[in-house]
Amino acid sequence: MLVLNTGRCGSTMLSDILNTHPRVLSLSETFTTVGQGPFRRRRCGGEHIWRAFSNQSKWHMGLQAGHKEVPHLVSSLGTSYTRDAPPLACTTLPHLTDEYDALFDELAQIVPTWPWRRPSEHFRELFEWLCRRFERDVWVERSGASLLLASRLIRDYPDARIVHIYRDGRDTALSMRDHYVASTLVAMIRAVRPVGIDAARSIATSRHLNRVGPWMEWLGSTLLPPKRLPYHKLTLGDFGRFWSAMIERSRWVLADLPPEALLNVKMEDMQAEPEAQIRRLIRFVAPELEDDEWVHAASKIPQPTVSRFDDLDPAEQAELVQACRPGLEILGYPL
Repeated sequence: MLVLNTGRCGSTMLSDILNTHPRVLSLSETFTTVGQGPFRRRRCGGEHIWRAFSNQSKWHMGLQAGHKEVPHLVSSLGTSYTRDAPPLACTTLPHLTDEYDALFDELAQIVPTWPWRRPSEHFRELFEWLCRRFERDVWVERSGASLLLASRLIRDYPDARIVHIYRDGRDTALSMRDHYVASTLVAMIRAVRPVGIDAARSIATSRHLNRVGPWMEWLGSTLLPPKRLPYHKLTLGDFGRFWSAMIERSRWVLADLPPEALLNVKMEDMQAEPEAQIRRLIRFVAPELEDDEWVHAASKIPQPTVSRFDDLDPAEQAELVQACRPGLEILGYPL
Protein backbone atom coordinates (compact mmCIF):
# COMPACT_ATOMS: atom_id res chain seq x y z
CA MET A 1 0.00 0.00 0.00
CA LEU A 2 1.22 3.50 -0.86
CA VAL A 3 0.52 6.85 0.80
CA LEU A 4 0.65 9.69 -1.76
CA ASN A 5 0.88 13.30 -0.67
CA THR A 6 2.32 16.76 -1.30
CA GLY A 7 4.41 16.76 1.85
CA ARG A 8 3.74 18.93 4.94
CA CYS A 9 0.15 17.68 4.99
CA GLY A 10 -0.02 15.17 7.83
CA SER A 11 1.58 12.21 6.09
CA THR A 12 4.17 11.75 8.86
CA MET A 13 1.29 11.68 11.35
CA LEU A 14 -0.28 8.93 9.25
CA SER A 15 2.96 6.91 9.37
CA ASP A 16 3.13 7.36 13.13
CA ILE A 17 -0.46 6.17 13.54
CA LEU A 18 0.09 3.04 11.45
CA ASN A 19 3.40 2.37 13.17
CA THR A 20 1.56 1.73 16.43
CA HIS A 21 -0.40 -1.18 14.92
CA PRO A 22 1.28 -4.51 15.72
CA ARG A 23 0.34 -6.06 12.35
CA VAL A 24 1.15 -3.13 10.04
CA LEU A 25 4.65 -2.44 8.70
CA SER A 26 4.82 1.35 8.48
CA LEU A 27 7.60 2.37 6.09
CA SER A 28 8.67 6.00 6.21
CA GLU A 29 10.64 7.94 3.57
CA THR A 30 12.13 4.91 1.82
CA PHE A 31 11.76 6.24 -1.71
CA THR A 32 12.81 9.79 -0.83
CA THR A 33 15.93 8.96 1.18
CA VAL A 34 17.18 6.37 -1.30
CA GLY A 35 16.45 8.78 -4.15
CA GLN A 36 15.70 8.15 -7.79
CA GLY A 37 19.17 7.03 -8.84
CA PRO A 38 18.27 3.30 -8.93
CA PHE A 39 15.50 4.03 -11.44
CA ARG A 40 17.95 5.22 -14.09
CA ARG A 41 18.43 1.51 -14.86
CA ARG A 42 15.80 -0.85 -16.15
CA ARG A 43 17.29 -3.76 -14.21
CA CYS A 44 20.01 -4.13 -11.62
CA GLY A 45 21.44 -6.72 -9.26
CA GLY A 46 21.50 -6.89 -5.49
CA GLU A 47 24.96 -5.37 -5.18
CA HIS A 48 23.88 -2.29 -7.16
CA ILE A 49 20.66 -1.74 -5.22
CA TRP A 50 22.53 -2.15 -1.95
CA ARG A 51 24.88 0.66 -2.93
CA ALA A 52 21.80 2.85 -3.38
CA PHE A 53 20.42 1.71 -0.02
CA SER A 54 23.69 2.33 1.81
CA ASN A 55 25.34 5.32 0.09
CA GLN A 56 24.11 8.88 -0.21
CA SER A 57 23.22 10.13 -3.67
CA LYS A 58 24.76 13.31 -5.04
CA TRP A 59 21.37 15.00 -4.62
CA HIS A 60 21.15 14.22 -0.90
CA MET A 61 24.78 15.14 -0.29
CA GLY A 62 23.99 18.49 -1.89
CA LEU A 63 21.02 18.93 0.42
CA GLN A 64 23.22 18.20 3.41
CA ALA A 65 25.83 20.68 2.23
CA GLY A 66 23.23 23.37 1.74
CA HIS A 67 21.59 23.00 5.17
CA LYS A 68 23.29 22.85 8.52
CA GLU A 69 20.68 20.62 10.10
CA VAL A 70 17.96 18.45 8.63
CA PRO A 71 15.13 17.53 11.03
CA HIS A 72 13.11 14.31 11.12
CA LEU A 73 16.02 12.16 9.91
CA VAL A 74 18.05 10.16 12.37
CA SER A 75 20.85 7.67 12.16
CA SER A 76 23.51 6.15 14.36
CA LEU A 77 25.89 8.72 12.90
CA GLY A 78 24.07 11.65 14.45
CA THR A 79 20.74 13.37 14.96
CA SER A 80 21.02 15.28 11.71
CA TYR A 81 21.46 14.19 8.12
CA THR A 82 25.14 13.57 7.33
CA ARG A 83 27.03 12.71 4.18
CA ASP A 84 27.85 9.25 5.49
CA ALA A 85 24.45 8.21 6.85
CA PRO A 86 23.13 5.20 4.89
CA PRO A 87 19.77 6.15 3.35
CA LEU A 88 17.95 3.21 4.93
CA ALA A 89 19.36 4.18 8.33
CA CYS A 90 18.10 7.74 8.10
CA THR A 91 14.38 7.20 8.63
CA THR A 92 13.08 3.87 7.33
CA LEU A 93 14.80 1.49 9.75
CA PRO A 94 14.73 3.76 12.84
CA HIS A 95 10.98 4.12 12.28
CA LEU A 96 10.69 0.34 12.72
CA THR A 97 13.04 -0.47 15.59
CA ASP A 98 15.52 0.97 18.06
CA GLU A 99 17.93 -1.74 16.92
CA TYR A 100 18.22 -0.28 13.42
CA ASP A 101 22.03 -0.62 13.30
CA ALA A 102 21.78 -4.37 13.72
CA LEU A 103 18.93 -4.52 11.21
CA PHE A 104 21.01 -2.57 8.70
CA ASP A 105 23.90 -5.00 9.18
CA GLU A 106 21.51 -7.92 8.67
CA LEU A 107 20.27 -6.44 5.39
CA ALA A 108 23.87 -5.85 4.29
CA GLN A 109 24.36 -9.62 4.24
CA ILE A 110 21.16 -10.35 2.35
CA VAL A 111 20.40 -7.64 -0.21
CA PRO A 112 23.65 -7.96 -2.25
CA THR A 113 22.73 -11.59 -2.99
CA TRP A 114 19.45 -10.66 -4.70
CA PRO A 115 19.19 -11.42 -8.43
CA TRP A 116 18.92 -9.01 -11.34
CA ARG A 117 15.48 -7.45 -11.71
CA ARG A 118 13.68 -4.13 -11.94
CA PRO A 119 14.54 -1.59 -9.21
CA SER A 120 10.88 -1.50 -8.15
CA GLU A 121 11.02 -5.25 -7.55
CA HIS A 122 14.01 -4.80 -5.26
CA PHE A 123 12.03 -2.29 -3.21
CA ARG A 124 9.08 -4.69 -3.06
CA GLU A 125 11.38 -7.49 -1.92
CA LEU A 126 12.79 -5.21 0.79
CA PHE A 127 9.28 -4.36 2.02
CA GLU A 128 8.15 -7.98 2.00
CA TRP A 129 11.36 -9.13 3.73
CA LEU A 130 10.78 -6.56 6.47
CA CYS A 131 7.17 -7.74 6.79
CA ARG A 132 8.40 -11.27 7.45
CA ARG A 133 11.16 -10.05 9.73
CA PHE A 134 8.72 -8.11 11.94
CA GLU A 135 5.81 -10.55 11.53
CA ARG A 136 3.52 -7.97 9.93
CA ASP A 137 0.63 -8.63 7.57
CA VAL A 138 0.77 -5.60 5.30
CA TRP A 139 3.26 -2.88 4.39
CA VAL A 140 2.40 0.80 3.89
CA GLU A 141 5.07 3.08 2.39
CA ARG A 142 4.86 6.84 2.96
CA SER A 143 7.36 9.26 1.48
CA GLY A 144 7.04 13.03 1.62
CA ALA A 145 5.90 14.75 -1.61
CA SER A 146 5.36 11.34 -3.19
CA LEU A 147 2.83 12.80 -5.64
CA LEU A 148 5.92 13.78 -7.62
CA LEU A 149 6.59 10.05 -8.02
CA ALA A 150 2.96 8.98 -8.25
CA SER A 151 2.72 7.97 -11.90
CA ARG A 152 5.80 5.77 -11.63
CA LEU A 153 4.76 4.24 -8.32
CA ILE A 154 1.30 3.37 -9.63
CA ARG A 155 2.85 1.91 -12.78
CA ASP A 156 5.43 -0.12 -10.84
CA TYR A 157 2.96 -1.33 -8.20
CA PRO A 158 -0.31 -1.79 -10.12
CA ASP A 159 -1.77 -3.95 -7.36
CA ALA A 160 -1.12 -1.35 -4.65
CA ARG A 161 -3.98 0.49 -3.05
CA ILE A 162 -3.51 4.21 -2.52
CA VAL A 163 -4.10 6.48 0.47
CA HIS A 164 -4.08 10.13 -0.63
CA ILE A 165 -3.71 12.48 2.32
CA TYR A 166 -4.03 16.21 1.79
CA ARG A 167 -4.34 19.51 3.67
CA ASP A 168 -5.51 23.06 2.92
CA GLY A 169 -2.90 24.39 0.50
CA ARG A 170 -2.53 27.70 2.30
CA ASP A 171 -1.38 25.99 5.48
CA THR A 172 0.66 23.46 3.52
CA ALA A 173 2.52 26.22 1.68
CA LEU A 174 3.33 27.98 4.95
CA SER A 175 4.72 24.72 6.34
CA MET A 176 6.69 24.07 3.14
CA ARG A 177 8.37 27.45 3.48
CA ASP A 178 9.94 26.26 6.76
CA HIS A 179 11.06 22.85 5.49
CA TYR A 180 14.47 22.19 3.95
CA VAL A 181 13.43 19.79 1.15
CA ALA A 182 10.36 21.74 0.06
CA SER A 183 12.27 25.01 0.05
CA THR A 184 15.03 23.41 -2.05
CA LEU A 185 12.58 22.01 -4.61
CA VAL A 186 10.73 25.31 -4.86
CA ALA A 187 14.01 27.21 -5.17
CA MET A 188 15.02 24.91 -8.04
CA ILE A 189 11.72 25.69 -9.78
CA ARG A 190 12.32 29.40 -9.23
CA ALA A 191 15.90 29.14 -10.55
CA VAL A 192 14.89 27.81 -13.98
CA ARG A 193 11.98 30.22 -14.49
CA PRO A 194 14.13 33.01 -16.02
CA VAL A 195 15.19 30.67 -18.87
CA GLY A 196 11.58 29.98 -19.79
CA ILE A 197 11.09 26.65 -18.00
CA ASP A 198 7.80 26.45 -16.12
CA ALA A 199 8.66 23.48 -13.92
CA ALA A 200 5.54 23.81 -11.78
CA ARG A 201 3.33 23.52 -14.86
CA SER A 202 5.32 20.47 -15.97
CA ILE A 203 4.69 18.85 -12.58
CA ALA A 204 0.96 19.43 -13.01
CA THR A 205 0.66 18.22 -16.59
CA SER A 206 3.61 16.05 -17.68
CA ARG A 207 2.80 12.41 -18.39
CA HIS A 208 6.52 11.64 -18.65
CA LEU A 209 7.72 12.90 -15.27
CA ASN A 210 8.22 9.33 -14.06
CA ARG A 211 10.67 8.74 -16.93
CA VAL A 212 12.70 11.92 -16.69
CA GLY A 213 12.56 12.32 -12.90
CA PRO A 214 15.61 10.15 -12.08
CA TRP A 215 17.70 12.06 -14.63
CA MET A 216 16.34 15.43 -13.48
CA GLU A 217 17.47 14.65 -9.93
CA TRP A 218 20.98 13.93 -11.19
CA LEU A 219 21.04 16.91 -13.53
CA GLY A 220 19.59 19.23 -10.91
CA SER A 221 22.21 18.28 -8.35
CA THR A 222 24.91 18.98 -10.96
CA LEU A 223 23.65 22.26 -12.42
CA LEU A 224 21.63 23.60 -9.48
CA PRO A 225 23.48 22.74 -6.26
CA PRO A 226 21.26 23.61 -3.25
CA LYS A 227 23.73 26.03 -1.70
CA ARG A 228 23.54 28.24 -4.83
CA LEU A 229 19.75 28.36 -5.15
CA PRO A 230 17.81 31.65 -4.84
CA TYR A 231 16.16 30.93 -1.49
CA HIS A 232 16.04 34.66 -0.73
CA LYS A 233 13.76 35.29 -3.72
CA LEU A 234 11.08 32.78 -2.74
CA THR A 235 7.59 34.04 -1.95
CA LEU A 236 4.59 32.28 -0.47
CA GLY A 237 3.12 32.30 -3.96
CA ASP A 238 5.99 30.08 -5.14
CA PHE A 239 5.14 27.52 -2.48
CA GLY A 240 1.43 27.78 -3.20
CA ARG A 241 1.95 27.14 -6.92
CA PHE A 242 4.16 24.14 -6.13
CA TRP A 243 1.46 22.67 -3.88
CA SER A 244 -1.28 23.37 -6.40
CA ALA A 245 0.74 21.76 -9.21
CA MET A 246 0.96 18.51 -7.23
CA ILE A 247 -2.77 18.57 -6.48
CA GLU A 248 -3.50 19.15 -10.17
CA ARG A 249 -1.23 16.20 -10.90
CA SER A 250 -3.11 14.02 -8.42
CA ARG A 251 -6.38 14.64 -10.24
CA TRP A 252 -5.31 12.80 -13.38
CA VAL A 253 -2.77 10.40 -11.84
CA LEU A 254 -5.45 8.97 -9.53
CA ALA A 255 -8.33 9.26 -11.98
CA ASP A 256 -8.16 5.71 -13.33
CA LEU A 257 -7.99 3.97 -9.95
CA PRO A 258 -11.11 2.00 -9.04
CA PRO A 259 -12.97 3.40 -6.00
CA GLU A 260 -11.99 0.43 -3.84
CA ALA A 261 -8.29 1.13 -4.50
CA LEU A 262 -8.26 4.78 -3.35
CA LEU A 263 -8.85 6.37 0.05
CA ASN A 264 -8.81 10.17 0.33
CA VAL A 265 -7.91 11.45 3.79
CA LYS A 266 -8.28 15.11 4.75
CA MET A 267 -5.79 16.11 7.44
CA GLU A 268 -8.26 18.49 9.05
CA ASP A 269 -10.83 15.66 9.37
CA MET A 270 -8.18 13.42 10.95
CA GLN A 271 -7.54 16.12 13.56
CA ALA A 272 -11.21 16.87 14.18
CA GLU A 273 -12.51 13.29 14.42
CA PRO A 274 -9.48 11.01 14.84
CA GLU A 275 -11.28 7.86 15.98
CA ALA A 276 -13.68 7.85 13.03
CA GLN A 277 -10.93 8.62 10.52
CA ILE A 278 -8.46 6.07 11.94
CA ARG A 279 -11.17 3.42 11.88
CA ARG A 280 -11.87 4.33 8.26
CA LEU A 281 -8.12 4.11 7.52
CA ILE A 282 -7.54 0.69 9.06
CA ARG A 283 -10.62 -0.73 7.35
CA PHE A 284 -9.09 0.36 4.06
CA VAL A 285 -5.64 -1.01 4.91
CA ALA A 286 -6.98 -4.38 6.08
CA PRO A 287 -10.49 -4.75 7.60
CA GLU A 288 -9.47 -7.77 9.65
CA LEU A 289 -6.91 -5.59 11.51
CA GLU A 290 -9.54 -3.25 12.98
CA ASP A 291 -9.24 -3.24 16.76
CA ASP A 292 -11.19 -0.94 19.08
CA GLU A 293 -8.44 -0.68 21.66
CA TRP A 294 -5.85 0.21 19.03
CA VAL A 295 -8.15 2.77 17.36
CA HIS A 296 -8.76 4.48 20.70
CA ALA A 297 -5.05 4.60 21.56
CA ALA A 298 -3.98 5.76 18.10
CA SER A 299 -6.58 8.52 18.12
CA LYS A 300 -4.42 10.40 20.62
CA ILE A 301 -1.72 10.95 17.99
CA PRO A 302 -3.46 13.55 15.77
CA GLN A 303 -3.24 16.94 17.42
CA PRO A 304 -5.03 20.14 16.34
CA THR A 305 -2.96 22.80 14.67
CA VAL A 306 -3.63 26.53 14.43
CA SER A 307 -3.67 28.02 10.94
CA ARG A 308 -1.09 30.75 10.39
CA PHE A 309 -2.87 32.10 7.35
CA ASP A 310 -4.76 34.75 9.34
CA ASP A 311 -1.45 36.12 10.63
CA LEU A 312 -0.36 37.12 7.12
CA ASP A 313 -0.85 40.64 5.85
CA PRO A 314 -3.62 41.10 3.24
CA ALA A 315 -1.20 41.24 0.30
CA GLU A 316 0.41 37.92 1.28
CA GLN A 317 -2.98 36.34 1.83
CA ALA A 318 -4.16 37.42 -1.61
CA GLU A 319 -0.97 36.14 -3.29
CA LEU A 320 -1.22 32.80 -1.52
CA VAL A 321 -4.91 32.29 -2.27
CA GLN A 322 -4.36 33.06 -5.94
CA ALA A 323 -1.43 30.63 -6.14
CA CYS A 324 -3.36 27.85 -4.40
CA ARG A 325 -6.68 28.47 -6.15
CA PRO A 326 -6.55 25.55 -8.68
CA GLY A 327 -5.71 23.01 -6.00
CA LEU A 328 -8.17 24.41 -3.47
CA GLU A 329 -10.96 24.19 -6.02
CA ILE A 330 -10.07 20.59 -6.90
CA LEU A 331 -10.15 19.54 -3.24
CA GLY A 332 -13.24 21.57 -2.39
CA TYR A 333 -11.71 23.97 0.13
CA PRO A 334 -13.52 27.32 0.51
CA LEU A 335 -11.62 30.26 -0.94
